[in-house]
Amino acid sequence: MAPPRETTGCSPDPVPPGIAPDRAARLARGYRALADPTRLLLLATLAAHDGGTACVCDLSVPLDLSQPTISHHLKVLREAGLVTSERRGTWVHYLLESEALAELMPLDALAPTR
Repeated sequence: MAPPRETTGCSPDPVPPGIAPDRAARLARGYRALADPTRLLLLATLAAHDGGTACVCDLSVPLDLSQPTISHHLKVLREAGLVTSERRGTWVHYLLESEALAELMPLDALAPTR
């Protein structure tokens, strides 16, 4: 007769997690970034621009926020991998990362409602 297996939980056969730890961490960063209404509005405003790209100056007027505030929120979105940035002369343009966003939410959620 075989000796009983040691278990650490109440189930004799532990179930492996349904998601890899690195993906869980990446998704959590994304969801934290999306948890702020201003950042959701920023993403929707970016999505409305041609090619999903805009500079801070294009975003501050429709959202009625200062450029430093917009820049702060864009930094959080960039660190979460939801937008990327590229310098064009003196301006920094931000671009939606569609694949990263699609993993977190349906992209049509950023479309204007009627």
